[in-house]
Amino acid sequence: MKSKERVLTTLACRVPDRVPIDYFANEDIDRRLKDHFGLKPGDDEGLRRTLQVDFRGVHPPYRGPKLHADIPERGVLVDDWGIHRTWITHASGGYWDYCDFPLLEATEEEVAAWPLPSPDDFDYAVVGELCRQYADYGVYTGDAGLPDIINGNGMLRTMEQTLVDLITDDPAGMLLARRRTDIRCEVLRRTLEAAKGGIDFVWMGEDLGTQIGPTLSLELYRQQLRPLHQRVVDIASSYGLPTMLHSCGSSSWAYEDFIAMGIKAVDTLQPEAKNMEPAYLKARFGGRLAFHGCISTAGPVANGTPEETADYCQRTLEIMMPDGGYCFSPTHMLQDNSPTENVVAMYATAIESGRY
Repeated sequence: MKSKERVLTTLACRVPDRVPIDYFANEDIDRRLKDHFGLKPGDDEGLRRTLQVDFRGVHPPYRGPKLHADIPERGVLVDDWGIHRTWITHASGGYWDYCDFPLLEATEEEVAAWPLPSPDDFDYAVVGELCRQYADYGVYTGDAGLPDIINGNGMLRTMEQTLVDLITDDPAGMLLARRRTDIRCEVLRRTLEAAKGGIDFVWMGEDLGTQIGPTLSLELYRQQLRPLHQRVVDIASSYGLPTMLHSCGSSSWAYEDFIAMGIKAVDTLQPEAKNMEPAYLKARFGGRLAFHGCISTAGPVANGTPEETADYCQRTLEIMMPDGGYCFSPTHMLQDNSPTENVVAMYATAIESGRY
C-alpha cells in the first residue's frame, strides 16, 4: 500500500499492510536524528522518509499583520493570538512556556476587542500545491489546537480561570472560546475547500484528562465543550472526511461521546494515565475507534536502553495491531531527554514488527 491507502484503511478500523507510522519531536532530538542519518539540518522531509512516516500535515500560513508586539527586553515572544511565551531551560534542553496571561482579568468587552487573526489573512493558495506534493501520503489539516478550549483559552487566561469559566459559564471566557473556535472553523472550512479533495482527515484536540482522571465532568463536557467540538466534526463530515481527536491524559471516559459525535480516531493515548492502557483501549473501543499513539515519551524511549525500547514497542504493537485500526506514534513530542539510539530503535521496531 501507499501511505495514503495505509492511513485511510487504518482510520476505518481495517487491516493495512503495516501500521502507519507518525513522528513528533522537540528541536534537539530532531536535530540529533538528522545528524544520525546524515541529513541536512533543514531536511524535515528527508527525515520523515527515512523513518517511513506515513502522515503529512497541510496548513495555510498566516500572512496578515503582526497583531501583538513581542517583549524583547523580557525575552517574551507573543504570537498572533496574543499568547505570551518565554524560554525555559532544563537539564536536557529547553522549551517555550506560557507566561503573563494577558486576558486573565479581562471583561467581556475587553475579550471582544482583543485582536485575533482574521480567516481572510491566511494563504489558502498554497494548500492545493502542498496536497499535490504529498499526494501519496495520509494528508491531514488541523492540529491538537483545534479548537482546544482548555489549553487555548488557558494560555491567555490561565488553566485555572478557564476551568472556572466553564463551570460558571463566565461571559468573558466563553466569548473567547467562541471567538477562537469561529476563526479556526472558518480557516478549516476554507482550507478544505482549497484542497479540492487532497486532504484525507481532520485533526482536532482538547486535553480532557490528567494522569489520574478527568479534567472536568462528563456533564460539563457535554454542556460546554462538546457543542464546539461538534462544529469541527460536522465541517469535516460535510467534506466526507474522518476526524481524529487529540487528548492528553485520562480521556477514555469521553470516548463513547466521541463515537456518538462521529469522531473516528483518538490520538495521544498516554499509557500511564488512568484507563488508558493499550489493552484496555483495544478491548473496550477496538473496531469503533482507531488509535494513534500509545508509545510513551516518558517510558523506555526516554529512560531505557535501545533493547528495552524495542521490547516495549513490540509489546504495544502486539496488543494494538490485531484487526487493524492502530497508528504507531509517540504520545507527544519526543523529548530532549530521549537518547538518539532509543528513538532509532523505536522506529526500527515499527518498521520491522508492524507488518501484517
